[in-house]
This record gives sequence, C-alpha cells and structure tokens, in this order.
Amino acid sequence: MHTFGHPVHLDELMKVCNQYYLEMVEDAAESIGSLYKGKHTGTFGKVGVLSFNGNKTITTGGGGMLLFQNEELGKLAKHLSTQAKVPHRWEFVHDNIGYNYRMPNINAALGCAQMEKLYNFLANKRETAEKYKTFFESYHDITFFTEPENCRSNYWLNAIIMKDKESQREFLQYSNDNGVMTRPIWELMSRLPMFNDCENDGLANTEWFANRVINIPSSIRI
Repeated sequence: MHTFGHPVHLDELMKVCNQYYLEMVEDAAESIGSLYKGKHTGTFGKVGVLSFNGNKTITTGGGGMLLFQNEELGKLAKHLSTQAKVPHRWEFVHDNIGYNYRMPNINAALGCAQMEKLYNFLANKRETAEKYKTFFESYHDITFFTEPENCRSNYWLNAIIMKDKESQREFLQYSNDNGVMTRPIWELMSRLPMFNDCENDGLANTEWFANRVINIPSSIRI
C-alpha cells in the first residue's frame, strides 16, 4: 500500500515476490499519479487497485478501478463484477459466484471529466506540499514527510511527524480548536476490539508512526 500517496520500496518487494513465487496485488488506492523510478504505481504488480472515493485525488463519488497486466484476467474480473452472467439474448445463466460491482454510467462520466483534470490536480497538490515543506523547516520538532528517493508522490495526504505522542495530541487539540481540521493516522486494526486478540509481532514501527503522524489539510486549492 502506497500510504498517503508515497510509493513504497517496490524493488525490494518485487524481489521477495520473485524469490518465493508470489504474485503482487498492488494497493495504489491513494497514489494515482505517483511514480516509482518513472513508472506509475499500480502497474508493478499482477493487479493494481485505484480508488475513486470522494476523498481521493480524483473521484467518481465512490468505487475504483482495477489495473491488469493480463488481458484474460481483466476479462475475468469484469465478468465476476457483472454478476458472472453468461451473455445471452434472453437467458439469465450465471457460471460463477458473481458480484454487482458495476460503476453506473453517470459516475463513470464524472470520472472521465476528473481524469482530464488529473495533472492540474497533481500540480496543485505538489505546490501545496512545497509550501508546507518550506513552512515546517523552521520547526525543529516537526518533520514534514516528503517523497521517497527516486519517486514522485502525488501528496494525496500531507503528513507531519511529531516528536512524541504528547506533542501529537497537543497539535491535534490546538489545530482543531482553532478551526483547522487535522487528524492522526486511522486507528490501527490491532487496537480495535474485534481484532485485539489477533496475533502480531508487536508492530513496533506501526505504533511509532501512529503515535506521531498527523495529516494536515491537503485539498485542491481553488
């Protein structure tokens, strides 16, 4: 998953996949327009996933898109997403367990119009990120998260990293009290009651980030 639109270390992941004969399903839901070594995220794995949810860089109001390297696999996904109905002029026969995941035409039309503006949106968000980067350079206890080396991020959600949990809480309290919506990372699944008995390795890195990261306003500026 390319968190907040920043590409992960795909070379290392692909190496592991190749070594153990694994297929990569690439979660690029947040990273439309992001590049890893000049190549778009979502196009490295056997399957890539984009999200067009209402809060993403471009939107259809909901839903998303699957990207395939294999045409036959793409046809299968389309078949399953249209209730696995066998084409016929009048019969209603289904040859697999299907799902009604079709995107309505009106949502698709909205997506096409959004796609035409994608590069303008990306440039706008990058300009915002550059302003944030300059602003936070004078705050030594706050780190503005920038794109990884050899990558070009879409900066879907801008993120800052505080020095500890207490400073995170104080920043969230102050900014929201003064009309600026900021938020922490989504609550960790391991902390939710229905999953708190599930096995994990302690999640030291995950906990570290969850206790320090804050997302700051990242919308397109008109």
